[in-house]
Amino acid sequence: MANEPRIPFITEVSPEVEELFGKARLRDGPPLNIFRTLGHHPRLFKRFNLLGGLLLTDGLLPAREREIVILRVGWRSGSVYEFGQHTLIGKGVGLTDDEIRRLASPDVAGWGELDGLLVSFADELCAGNDVSDATWAVLEGRLGPAELVELLVVAGFYRLVSGYLRSARVPLDEGVPGWPEGTSPPS
Repeated sequence: MANEPRIPFITEVSPEVEELFGKARLRDGPPLNIFRTLGHHPRLFKRFNLLGGLLLTDGLLPAREREIVILRVGWRSGSVYEFGQHTLIGKGVGLTDDEIRRLASPDVAGWGELDGLLVSFADELCAGNDVSDATWAVLEGRLGPAELVELLVVAGFYRLVSGYLRSARVPLDEGVPGWPEGTSPPS
């Protein structure tokens, strides 16, 4: 896969896009590369941020559990950009370097019950666009209907984002890690 971006970053920033950049900022510095690409389509950028912002900051799922799913989906989708950004977010919500490395590995051993369940959920959804009855039954015993809806939407949204980033060849932002050492995306 070529490393050159397929869609150049926006260069002429309208006031509307500048406002969207401000609302989408996760940290100090220039807008993230994903947003510098989405800026070509302000209406989509705005709605993308509404859903993404809800899932990332105002959702029902605990942040650590959400990040396990996002990181696993990013890895299963082969999106180094998604995995790198959420490595930083995941560390901020308590994931360890070892846990992040294991989320970029086909080996699913060593997880606690809920964490392992979330990894299995992401793997099943990415592999077959469905979750097994066995996995669903255990999730249903731990989460209410609203949390289950959100869990599915989180996985689906970040699969969409991962595909977008990978297909558009959006490069990593400065200071964002790639795959953990000794890991690579599934073939």
